[in-house]
Amino acid sequence: MEQTVALLYATVADTYKRLKGLVKGVEIEELNYTGPTGDMNSIGQLLKHLAVVDLHWVYRFRGQPIPLEIKKRFGPLLDSYGKLPTISKNTTFLELMRNYEAVQKLFCFECRNLSNKDINKVVVYEKDKKATIRWGIWHIADHSRYHQAHIALLRRYYKQHLEK
Repeated sequence: MEQTVALLYATVADTYKRLKGLVKGVEIEELNYTGPTGDMNSIGQLLKHLAVVDLHWVYRFRGQPIPLEIKKRFGPLLDSYGKLPTISKNTTFLELMRNYEAVQKLFCFECRNLSNKDINKVVVYEKDKKATIRWGIWHIADHSRYHQAHIALLRRYYKQHLEK
């Protein structure tokens, strides 16, 4: 990997490693827990969301649409109400993490093929917004950290819920 690409990639890799530590030991009930009032996104929803968003960025960097079979496997970014899609109660933590790991491997492969010049290319996201690949890579790490705060809060709420 070229130096600047490697630096940006490292922020994503480090953030993903931090996420794996944060969710270590999550069981099925906690995976589906939606907070004390039942109106928060669950850890499962957030993990799936992070994987889907990162997957979209990988294909933006490639300048390609996501293949249909991959779209079917990962599902949509949002449901018909503009919210994070729910996950099946049968979805396991291991399944979500395997899918996210697969996306991280695609992301790593893509970064290995990017040059320092490539990261200044502009890509379109969210219909009409534009960003450089450099910004997109940074955003992947920042977006993960943002939702890690939600996951940490859910874990704290869940622990309090069990103590009642």
